[in-house]
Amino acid sequence: MTAAIDFVARDTRVQRLDRAFRWPGGRHVAVILNLAYEAWSDGKAPGVGPMGNPLPAGAFDTNALSWGHYGVARGIDRLLRNLGRHKARASVMTSGVLAERTPDVLKRMVEDGHEIVAHAWAQDVIPATLTTEQVKADIVRTTQAIEAVSGKRPIGWISPRGTPSREGSRLLIDAGYRWQGDVFDDERPYIQICENGRIVAIPLTMEINDLPHAMRFGRSPRDFVALFDDLLANVLAGEDAAVVIDVTAHCHVFGRPNGAWAYEAIVKTVMGRDDVYVATRAEMADYVLKTAG
Repeated sequence: MTAAIDFVARDTRVQRLDRAFRWPGGRHVAVILNLAYEAWSDGKAPGVGPMGNPLPAGAFDTNALSWGHYGVARGIDRLLRNLGRHKARASVMTSGVLAERTPDVLKRMVEDGHEIVAHAWAQDVIPATLTTEQVKADIVRTTQAIEAVSGKRPIGWISPRGTPSREGSRLLIDAGYRWQGDVFDDERPYIQICENGRIVAIPLTMEINDLPHAMRFGRSPRDFVALFDDLLANVLAGEDAAVVIDVTAHCHVFGRPNGAWAYEAIVKTVMGRDDVYVATRAEMADYVLKTAG
């Protein structure tokens, strides 16, 4: 593994995986199935919604809030059922506030074998906009809430918008986290080394992510499946180093009938192959530490 300075995280070095690294069974392609189960603080609304015309400054976007609540009302149940049909396990980015609002859903995730990924208290709590003490408090609050209702302490963290504070890795190490996903500068994991310990950084690849796919670029669910199929075929045939492909569905976006079928089609594809390593992020972090750490 090579070592270098991390230009985003403060006072951090990185050790990247070399080209000889392989996933279990000698495979070089890994797929992570992600869900985003998200909510907003009381009195806050999503910054993204289905309507294109902006509201006047200061108006509360009730449309966006109702749209965003679909994930809690219907989307999470549909996507968990879809995963269950294929005996697939996902890493579920979960807002801490949902531990209070929907504790039974978090218990169901654990019972079904999914990994609960701490996703800050709410989508409007973005670490890059907070002080170090506020970030620390949010990590503690979110972690305790998830553990209290699920019975399992989360070991992985992804910030809303994937936008951490520059001290985020150090603070997560202090809180006992083993991996974080707020990095975008590689297609395979690496290890961050801070003065207080180390943590696996697992990039959240964005190519197969329903929110930018549908809401930013206006692409169809059929395009979503085609993009994945093309990407998988080409990395299997054309890459000779380890690669991670994230497949991400937000419960309020592709948790709807229009998109859920596309996510399930990809799940069915990867669960039916033996040349692809399908893992949760926690499993991936443990494997990296065991074999390359």
